[in-house]
Amino acid sequence: MNKWQEMYQAKLTTPEGVAMHVKSGDICACPTGLEEPAVICNAVGERARRGELTGVQHHAILSSKKGSAFMDPELKGKYDYISWFTGGAGRKGVQQGLYTYVPNNYSTVPGYWRNCMPVLNVFYCQVSPMDKHGYFSAGTAAAEVPAMKGKADIILLEVNDKMPRVMGNNLIHISEVTALCEISEDLITLPATELTEIDKKIGGMIAAEVPNGATLQLGIGGVPNAVGVLLQDKKDLGIHTEMFTDSMVDLIECGAVTNMNKPIHVGKTIATLAMGSKKMYDFMDDNPAFELHPVDYTNNPYVIGQHDNFISVNACVEIDLFGQVCAESLGTTHYSGSGGQVDFVRGANLSRGGKGFIAMTSTAKNGQISKIKPILTPGSIVTTSKNEVDFLVTENNIVRLKGKNASDRAKLIISLAAPEFREELTFEAKKMNLIV
Repeated sequence: MNKWQEMYQAKLTTPEGVAMHVKSGDICACPTGLEEPAVICNAVGERARRGELTGVQHHAILSSKKGSAFMDPELKGKYDYISWFTGGAGRKGVQQGLYTYVPNNYSTVPGYWRNCMPVLNVFYCQVSPMDKHGYFSAGTAAAEVPAMKGKADIILLEVNDKMPRVMGNNLIHISEVTALCEISEDLITLPATELTEIDKKIGGMIAAEVPNGATLQLGIGGVPNAVGVLLQDKKDLGIHTEMFTDSMVDLIECGAVTNMNKPIHVGKTIATLAMGSKKMYDFMDDNPAFELHPVDYTNNPYVIGQHDNFISVNACVEIDLFGQVCAESLGTTHYSGSGGQVDFVRGANLSRGGKGFIAMTSTAKNGQISKIKPILTPGSIVTTSKNEVDFLVTENNIVRLKGKNASDRAKLIISLAAPEFREELTFEAKKMNLIV
């Protein structure tokens, strides 16, 4: 047994033992998604139920696991959730006012922890098993890992033998760890997205704009997945993305992605987090051609902009005739977060030959409501400003707004709407003196 293994054994305890390191009033945080240490969190929750803890906060971009103790209404005031991206298991609670959230662009999150948050008492995380050099991989995320572990007073780990060991800047050394426990649980997987005919139509319009040799960022959802499927006949594509998805595994395996045309990280796929199928997790495991890096690097517009012909594909909720994009609320009802949309729109704008696409279906409620509106629904949050939008896409058209005057932009945006709504939108645009 080497010294790292001896240190490991000295720090190994039960989940309940790990939870004893959390004190009343502590600010705790974990990385995005699958790295949430649910067993430790539930042990902390049990302590709160027994009256041993109060005023503990759990901060995370996204909670992927239902039933987490910090989302239990009975523990409000004792163990509370602070969301940094409303979604997943926590969306309903935020909408009901049980939890609050921190507005941000994803790229800014590490800096917020380093420079704006006064303290981080506990960083806890689910990780892969320790290697012979004493390192754990934070598995399917790197996003906030270096910033959080560097800020925290205490580091607590949940070691899962099912978590893949992934390369990149997401490592934690046993010497940094206060205490750890072991579990063996399958990772949450996302169901395969069933592509609709509209997804395929929108995806096809975007795929036609992608040249050979381009570098890709694809968001989550039907349209980005459709784009991934429809790019399999391209050559020498690269991937520099926020979220790694199953469609990207397929692009790599079919040979469309080689990563050989990139100016940096040549031959390697770069992301900051991943969530998908077991096939994806197996692909990532111990793969030297795949790396996860912190989100203030992957989503840095100046890093993105170094890639010629950078292609960014994201989704939204609604668009107004000024070109303002809402991707995170339905009126005042919070539904999502800014995430990395603005980061990648800006990065694509800095890229020579870059193109940023924001896509959605043109209607909601079986065609009864237009998602192209004269003004955004009152209370809706502007995610991407009118000045930064490049391409907009619906099943009806694909338009580029860059360099167009306000009158021409309004006409182009109206062309994205379903035909039955265009006359009314034109009337409203003229009334607002947008169309002249």
